[in-house]
Amino acid sequence: MTKVAIDSGDNLPPPPLFICPSLRFKLTITIEAKLLDDGGPTPDVDGKLRISHLLGDNMMYGHDILPLFWCNNKEADPKNDCSICNTRKVGTCYYFCVECDQRYHKECVESPLEINYPSHVKHSLQLYNVKTFEHCILSTKKAEVLLYYCALCDIYMHVLCAQAKIPFLIDQPKKHDHTLTLFPRQASLTCNVCGLVDKLHLTYVCRSICDFVAHIDCIHNPQTIRISRHFHGVSFTSSLPSGKWCCGICRREIDSDYGAYSCNVCKDYAVHTRCALRKDIWDGIELEGVPEDKDVELPFYRIADGIILHFSHGCHMKFETNGVYKENEFCQACVLPINEENFYVCVKCDFILHEKCADAPRKKVHPLHPHPIEQKVVHENHEFECAACMRKSSGFGYVCTINGCDYELDAVCASASEPFNYQVHPHPLFLALDPKKRQYATFASQQEFKRYKHDEHYLTFCRGDEASGSDWCELCEGSLVVGGEKGFYKCNECCTTLHINCLLGPDPYLKPGLTFPLCGGEILFQRNNSASRPICHKCNIRCPYPTVLEYRLEMSSTFLCCIFHL
Repeated sequence: MTKVAIDSGDNLPPPPLFICPSLRFKLTITIEAKLLDDGGPTPDVDGKLRISHLLGDNMMYGHDILPLFWCNNKEADPKNDCSICNTRKVGTCYYFCVECDQRYHKECVESPLEINYPSHVKHSLQLYNVKTFEHCILSTKKAEVLLYYCALCDIYMHVLCAQAKIPFLIDQPKKHDHTLTLFPRQASLTCNVCGLVDKLHLTYVCRSICDFVAHIDCIHNPQTIRISRHFHGVSFTSSLPSGKWCCGICRREIDSDYGAYSCNVCKDYAVHTRCALRKDIWDGIELEGVPEDKDVELPFYRIADGIILHFSHGCHMKFETNGVYKENEFCQACVLPINEENFYVCVKCDFILHEKCADAPRKKVHPLHPHPIEQKVVHENHEFECAACMRKSSGFGYVCTINGCDYELDAVCASASEPFNYQVHPHPLFLALDPKKRQYATFASQQEFKRYKHDEHYLTFCRGDEASGSDWCELCEGSLVVGGEKGFYKCNECCTTLHINCLLGPDPYLKPGLTFPLCGGEILFQRNNSASRPICHKCNIRCPYPTVLEYRLEMSSTFLCCIFHL
């Protein structure tokens, strides 16, 4: 990875401050191109090529930059993004470059070409023009363009983090009773707040009779927060009651001698400090002193015994038990068929909801998203893409309640909770922290029983490792053990086996009969149950799936086997 160093040489004075950052980078790029054209070495960290002496004379003549005294930066505002580091900071000053017509943080304009940081005293850090996103070791955020870098330790610091004022003394009575003093060396000291050792974070110690140690960022951790993995709010505690504790997020053991977040309602629930403050777990809002919202908006009103009025439908709905499987009847919320299970049906039309879908809360906290989500019935385009399984759905969805956040789950994925009881696994399951492993949650949401064509028996969902070499798919006639299948469906009575995708199709959550306009025509989503299966316009083979899309124009129509072919 090539990074153009813009730090000073060993014996040369650094260029003056108050230089437009864009001008710095334009000059380094020009010099890099010139070196390449001349056949010289590329300015690179590993090559340790110092190029500031080439910039010295040019950088003396920069663009005119002016301080923005009128800039309102007391609150977060997208207009206050710095044009060079692409981040915003509340409470800092900005400069404006007349020639570039851009604004920059005071720290980015005045950034020294070389710094020494208290928690990294062995080597200095130089200012670099970095062309890829890198993690700042202080904030753990990704940043690019303007970064401080130590080539020997391969660590990065954002300009704002590296130049933040470092207090020598800190008083934080919520975390500790005594004043804390900066420990001006790198040391392997365990933080009493998070229970971890982190040499690169500034560390503060208590110089009184106790041996309290805390990282600078841990000292200012919030006291009460809401996390996506628990129904109630959790509050910070300096220690837990003695005993064996398991983190409700990572499932690893918690050392009760160090800080953690615990629930005031559920006395046996606690999480690691760092786990609770993950960006995909916590919404970033401090809730200390804010009463917990206990009002629950009911999804329906009970009119009489067995009669309800659901918020999604204007007519009364009647409760039915032990439904009989019908191919053309499906739940309006999850778009799955009505099998031998309880459901509600409209007394005037064919609007149907599974009992569990009708009981689903209108607003909930989901482990996949840090913000609350609420149920949405009508969509502008009649369908949406689930953020968890990436499948299209025309049923009910759960959307994020925060403005600007377009996160949405379908009813099936939104119904998943922790612990999750998986029908083909004997132990309870918990959501993986690694996003790459969350793709397997799609298989966990499969229905335990399905019907196939006119088979009177239900097919049972089985694990992929239960398939043998002699098992083949009834529909595509392919092997079940080839391709690393995570599961399949099997009828134990008839010995019928099918791939998941062959049985359900690529669009199992789109309602048959759905229509939407496309390029002057109309798309009709319908069941593939005619005597002769149509030929897919993209695959040039007969559509094998249970549903098919028909693209209708004024004088012609074509068929597609899945929505991804559009």
